[in-house]
Amino acid sequence: MEWLQGDERLDYLLAENLRIIQSPSVFSFSLDAVLLARFAAVPKSRGKVVDLCTGNGAIPLFLSARTKAPILGIELQERLVDMATRSVAYNELDGQITIQQGDVKGIAKIIGSEKYDAVTCNPPYFPVEAASDKKLSEHQAIARHEIHLSLEEAVANASSLLKQGGKAAFVHRPARLIELIDAMKKHRLEPKRIQFVYPKAGREANILLIEGIKDGKPDIKALPPIIVYEENGEYTAEIKEILYGDEK
Repeated sequence: MEWLQGDERLDYLLAENLRIIQSPSVFSFSLDAVLLARFAAVPKSRGKVVDLCTGNGAIPLFLSARTKAPILGIELQERLVDMATRSVAYNELDGQITIQQGDVKGIAKIIGSEKYDAVTCNPPYFPVEAASDKKLSEHQAIARHEIHLSLEEAVANASSLLKQGGKAAFVHRPARLIELIDAMKKHRLEPKRIQFVYPKAGREANILLIEGIKDGKPDIKALPPIIVYEENGEYTAEIKEILYGDEK
């Protein structure tokens, strides 16, 4: 198999000792994906995991270091599906991770409803009306803006996949917190854990991690904050450990 095509490159997922195929012309994974894969509760071995809006497969690859359970990644865009599939094969994880092209909307009708133990989702963050950046490629615009998938649609379809008691974890922007919680509660996902990520100490949070249990009882825990950078611009010890596997 020819692993790379066009402008693609192989990047390291350092802590996991894996490689991922990326391209500057499509939406590459960011720290958000790394943090979501670390935050989400997934079964150790038994059970089934789905990653919605999987992009180039970063979250399934990260999750493979935490679980032996089968992981299914769902992605709308053909090119990203192809890249993710090749990354999975490169890392010899074909037996655990499957990448499938599909629209998140109505996905339960295709892969089965209420049969999964955990769902992760890094959905588009921005409303369609904000999609005016001419520098974005079509691939990037779809990944960043709610052109094909709204926040509520992401939540509703995640819930439809979960067994009762299953867990759905999302990463989003703090500005959408109330909207996100409203959607979760509307679609039977009771928020249970929440964590804010701050670029530096003393700054406003710019990333939100939240997890809900299907038909769970109200009882939310706010986890300690994550700080990404020290004042000198270097990663904090916590982020270094997440990215590199130890404090370098």
